Amino acid sequence: MVARHANEPHRVATPLELFFDLCFVVAVAQAAAALHHDIAEDHIAHSVPAYLAVFFAIWWAWMNFTWFASAYDTDDVIYRVTTLVQITGALVLAAGVPRAFADNDLTVITYGYVIMRMAMAVQWLRAGQADPERRTCARRYALGISLLLLGWLGRLWLPDELAVVAQVLLVVLELAVPIWAERAGRTTWHPHHIAERYGLFAIIVLGESVLAASIAVQSAVDTHGGDIGLLSVAAAGAVIVFAMWWLYFDRPARDLLDSLRIAIVWGYGHFLVFASAAAVGAGIAVAVDVETHTAHVGEVAAGYALAVPVAVYLVSVWALHIWPQQPGPATIAYPTAAALVLLTPLTPVSVHLTAGLLVALVVATVVTTRVRSVPEPGGGGSVDGRPAVLAQE
Repeated sequence: MVARHANEPHRVATPLELFFDLCFVVAVAQAAAALHHDIAEDHIAHSVPAYLAVFFAIWWAWMNFTWFASAYDTDDVIYRVTTLVQITGALVLAAGVPRAFADNDLTVITYGYVIMRMAMAVQWLRAGQADPERRTCARRYALGISLLLLGWLGRLWLPDELAVVAQVLLVVLELAVPIWAERAGRTTWHPHHIAERYGLFAIIVLGESVLAASIAVQSAVDTHGGDIGLLSVAAAGAVIVFAMWWLYFDRPARDLLDSLRIAIVWGYGHFLVFASAAAVGAGIAVAVDVETHTAHVGEVAAGYALAVPVAVYLVSVWALHIWPQQPGPATIAYPTAAALVLLTPLTPVSVHLTAGLLVALVVATVVTTRVRSVPEPGGGGSVDGRPAVLAQE
């Protein structure tokens, strides 16, 4: 298992990585659906911590595989089999999501997580054996993962009041393992590959919102005889998702990942991006329930089920993608839009106003980009097939 080069040309996601992502769609869908159900039933105090705990397990397992594969994807038989074991763990985890929300029982989720992480530890041990230069780093990963697996299993035996404390501690330690391991020798993850992989997962979580908008249209046509109000909610939900996609992919992130510190902040910060994007789908679904009078939650609370994740998404994308590349007064539009989105639930057209604010933000982003860019003298060549530009600060 030889480490791949960090500057390898034409590095793209492999079919196995795409299959891995596809299987994680199931887990993300289960988490979003459970969040939607709990909020619609007015179990908000229970739904938020449960959703964050479940989504952390999903995201963390996906992220660890992604960074490992960026450095050590040999695509041989052992690698493929080990990855398929990780996928099996993801499916077990997804199967445990309903029980986690309904009964606060994390047993099945923990077993699925343990399966994924055991396979990950095996991958790191194999990398440490074959890569002497980074052997200490790889073995630190394997050791940290293995010890924490015992911690997660032990947590199942604790009383509820201690289990919560143990869970928070275990999450902190999980986040610390890569920082500790990479101090012994940075793995050769590929910046462009990592940016692409994160972009693909962003599309997966945004897909949950697309599904919610689609279900709204289906409900309006099949059940409510083409109800205009429901169709308008579906249209506004679709516009919100389109704008979120535009804002995330407006500027490539690959050139930002030029140091381990930045990569850690950027990689960890995407928990908020991904969790909020998936939660937007749940918020749109709750808005549909309110419109069809099937929700047991008030209109203001239902409005915040959409407004809060949209605001978190805007602030996190701004902090990770926009501010590092264009600091200055122009970027104030993102936090301003987020603040205004948080006011929309106080109106009777929360979803529509949110959609309008995001469209305005997209327009402002496009205008700002064009104002800051002029053709490079002499034609300038191209970047990724597009004319090169020279930013004017």
